[in-house]
Amino acid sequence: MPKDNLILIDAGSGVAAFERYKQQHLAGALYVDLDADLAEIPTDAKYGGRHPLPSAEKFGQLLGKLGIYHNCRVVVYDDKNGTNAAARFWWMLTGEGRPKVQVLNGGLQAAVAAGYPTAAGVETPTPAKAYQLWYWPNPTVTMAEVEVATQNPEKTVIDVRDANRYNGITEPIDPVAGHIPGAVNIPLTGNLDDNGLFLSREALRKKYLEALNGVDPAQAVVHCGSGVTACHTILAMEYAGLPMPKLYVGSYSEWCRNKEIV
Repeated sequence: MPKDNLILIDAGSGVAAFERYKQQHLAGALYVDLDADLAEIPTDAKYGGRHPLPSAEKFGQLLGKLGIYHNCRVVVYDDKNGTNAAARFWWMLTGEGRPKVQVLNGGLQAAVAAGYPTAAGVETPTPAKAYQLWYWPNPTVTMAEVEVATQNPEKTVIDVRDANRYNGITEPIDPVAGHIPGAVNIPLTGNLDDNGLFLSREALRKKYLEALNGVDPAQAVVHCGSGVTACHTILAMEYAGLPMPKLYVGSYSEWCRNKEIV
């Protein structure tokens, strides 16, 4: 481990992610996989969506294998400008009393463009003791709570998927196209500039305060297709200095298999 106790994480998603990591990753980065490490994939997405959280205890065991402990610093990235598995890993690790964790702005692409050294093959971690985790400290909501929130003017349900999916024009993953009734569409791509970097804190703060229109950010519920990219919008709001909204982990993939959609 580097002398400054930095642990670099490459968070991959998709069937080709590990092969991409083995071909090129930032030097020293350890690999974690969305499906294998950051979710407990169900046999039926009707129960919890496509990417339910693993148990906190299982995640703690993963952290131990990666050598992550209380006093270290963790930087995580992915190859999707930080919008995918990196944001999910950040959400899972962040919280009071946890190691300091940050998402690399712009992800793998930005680091390579900036000249950060890369490597091939697989990095070997220096394991630590299993990290003792018993619960998820950040706020989540259930499907039933989302249904109530959509009818409460003091709450806002945000759908971060692209406009075509929200409007039911396309649906490449889930069985039914559309969106949760009452949800507003704020695509996560709007968190980034044309170079795949975060907008300024000031711009993000203005954007979300205007979108929430007086609703306390802590009373907002954020979802996507399966509780992964929604974490990027939560990260954006946190980066902007706003209170952390709630994550609906089951997201649209759970909702569309159980409830009415529009």
